[in-house]
Amino acid sequence: MTTLLNKPWHRLPLVLAGVLLVAACKVSKDLPLPQLPLPATYRTATNTDTTSVVNLPWRSFFTEPALQQLLDSATVRNNDLQLAIQNIASAQATLKQARLGYLPTATLQAGVTTNRPSSNSLNGISYSQFLGVKHLEDYNLSTAVSWEADIWGKIRSRKQEALAAYLQSQEARKAVQTQVVAQVAEGYYNLLMLDTQLAVARRNFALTDSTLRFTKLQFTAGQVTALAVQQVEAQRLTAAGFIPEFEQAITVQEDALSILAGRMPGGISRTGNLLRVQVPVIAAGGVPAALLARRPDVRSAELALDRANATVGYTKAQLYPTLAITAQGGLNSFQASNWFSVPASLFGLATGGITQPLFQRGALRTQYQQAQIDRERTVIQFRQQVLVAVGEVSDALGQVQRTQTQQAIATERVSALRQATTNASLLFRSGLASYLEVITAQSNALQSELELASLKRNQLGANVELYRAVGGGWQ
Repeated sequence: MTTLLNKPWHRLPLVLAGVLLVAACKVSKDLPLPQLPLPATYRTATNTDTTSVVNLPWRSFFTEPALQQLLDSATVRNNDLQLAIQNIASAQATLKQARLGYLPTATLQAGVTTNRPSSNSLNGISYSQFLGVKHLEDYNLSTAVSWEADIWGKIRSRKQEALAAYLQSQEARKAVQTQVVAQVAEGYYNLLMLDTQLAVARRNFALTDSTLRFTKLQFTAGQVTALAVQQVEAQRLTAAGFIPEFEQAITVQEDALSILAGRMPGGISRTGNLLRVQVPVIAAGGVPAALLARRPDVRSAELALDRANATVGYTKAQLYPTLAITAQGGLNSFQASNWFSVPASLFGLATGGITQPLFQRGALRTQYQQAQIDRERTVIQFRQQVLVAVGEVSDALGQVQRTQTQQAIATERVSALRQATTNASLLFRSGLASYLEVITAQSNALQSELELASLKRNQLGANVELYRAVGGGWQ
């Protein structure tokens, strides 16, 4: 290490200016964001509309009052979201500290030392002969200031890394809120589906119970055999078995929604019928390029590259010399009575030093190489995240379109089977149809109505997934 000791103060700026002039350029070149060949439209898009559902705040997208109350609670009290907010606070504190990196450090020190050498030692004999004492005291009060010149961008890189980390924490909170909003909405629609399916099961149970009573009357009259009674009873028990199954599923879904909303498991209030729920079916995902600016996880992957660039700059700067300037001054005396005697007790010291790492067993070079590898990894992860995002939007668009068609077909099928069930019951009571025809009609109607409720839920879930995939839900 080359140290500038006991030099006049006016030479330090000249030394610093010379070093800064040599290191005027940045030691590391940032790796730019990769240019991906994004398509003009999504694969499953049916139009070229550049608008997107992402522009709608979640209150405009989800209009059911009960669902809005759940979302209000979840966006405030959800524990995962609260953790994301605390991560933001932590990253913000780190950023504030990094912004102070250009400032010098200062310490204040006060101390008293007593040195009592051996009487047979040279110092002991000298103390006795020249000072007339057996021990020597030293009183010191000083302030030390140290400043490191950011000649290679080390401090600047740390600041850039902290800023990118802070912005990443912001995007992470958005991503968590987007996910929470989607999970609450999907859970709410799933709860409405279970309510509908439970009502269907109870209605079908009542219908088969009525059929069973009539079949028993026919058996008493000798019009049907015991086999008919047994098969209708089996159909009745099948319908009855659905009821506790749906009731248990409702309890589990209510508990899950309560936890998402940040409260103890309990009941969930809801109104309306699943088949009448209106959700803005806007099959417009915008354009793929918009995902780079609106979807939080893609933005986070982009910021990860900024962090990686800063880390590479910092680790490379560690391979270069460090210029540090220190100054110390205060009061010093070997007698307490003269400790604060000014100016006699004043002292000052200024040093400037350049330190060049020579041999660190390869640690610094390895850190730099690892930072470069990590940066290449973030580029790959960014590409993958964009591909996943585009794929999710494309899948959601296709699902929105197909579930609409499926639901329309299922609605017609339910209407036809309900009419068939009514006709079969009337014909059975008139003796024009067998009990097997009634059982078949009732079974088909039950399955079709349960399927219709499931398809309606899938349609609503597809819209929610599209909203999440394009980056909506955090506004």
